[in-house]
Amino acid sequence: MLGTSDLAVAAAAASVPGIKLNDGNVIPQIGLGLLRIENDDVAPVVKSALAAGYRHIDGAAGYNNEGGVGRALAETGFNKGRKRSHLWVTTKLRDSEQGYDMALAAFDRQLGLLQLEYVDMYMIHWPTPFNWRSGATWKAFTKLRDEGRVKTLGVCNFLPEHLTRLYEETGEWPAVNQIELHPTWQQREVVAFCKEHGIAVEAYSPMARGADLKAGNGTIARIAEAHEVSPAQVILRWHIENGTIIIPKSVHSERQRQNLDLFGFALTLDEHAAIDALDGPERAGHDPRTFSYA
Repeated sequence: MLGTSDLAVAAAAASVPGIKLNDGNVIPQIGLGLLRIENDDVAPVVKSALAAGYRHIDGAAGYNNEGGVGRALAETGFNKGRKRSHLWVTTKLRDSEQGYDMALAAFDRQLGLLQLEYVDMYMIHWPTPFNWRSGATWKAFTKLRDEGRVKTLGVCNFLPEHLTRLYEETGEWPAVNQIELHPTWQQREVVAFCKEHGIAVEAYSPMARGADLKAGNGTIARIAEAHEVSPAQVILRWHIENGTIIIPKSVHSERQRQNLDLFGFALTLDEHAAIDALDGPERAGHDPRTFSYA
């Protein structure tokens, strides 16, 4: 029999919508991002998120904390059985390990660190057009999918030109494109291209690492006050209403819970339009045409 706290966790997990992907799999719309958390520190962060009701964990080889994530999953029982079947785990390939043979070897190492039998999504982290190996990497990814060790294949930071090149080489669009996306950097052309080709959009830095909380001369704060929620919840709710998958990062259990609590209010059309109007010309992160990560 479930206790009160168990019921609260179950309710929080159930409140998060699922986004159906072009391969038929369903990803929880809210996940926990793990960038810039040390390997020795990440296990309690993952544990508190799971305890709050998160059922989507977004990691990467380049974050250098997969071992800690694996320990958290094993210690909570989310690495196998029924619990595992209700958890979505994403990880990403290091850019330096792109290519067919290197990607297969890297995946074996990552799966061992995560203490899992499969991951729900494996992603190319950056397109690296100056050293393009995404086509060969994708062929390794499809082998892993055919073997049942990966369910969904995705990419990060791909612009339309990169998505098109990948499709021309492989005959397949990714299921998800994870990009920098927040009110002051909305990437509307990329989002429109993804929607046109059935690619789900996932936002990292959904609040511009906190910078957008004060965007628009207090616009976000005024909306938050009207709904008696936090500015962070306003921005995350805007993403939810746009149908975007989000992976806000927080190492604090209370903020983790707030970032899940987005379904007790809705933005008015005017409020949503006011956030749309915050779009700007400058990204907070890196340029996919020139950057390589790890």
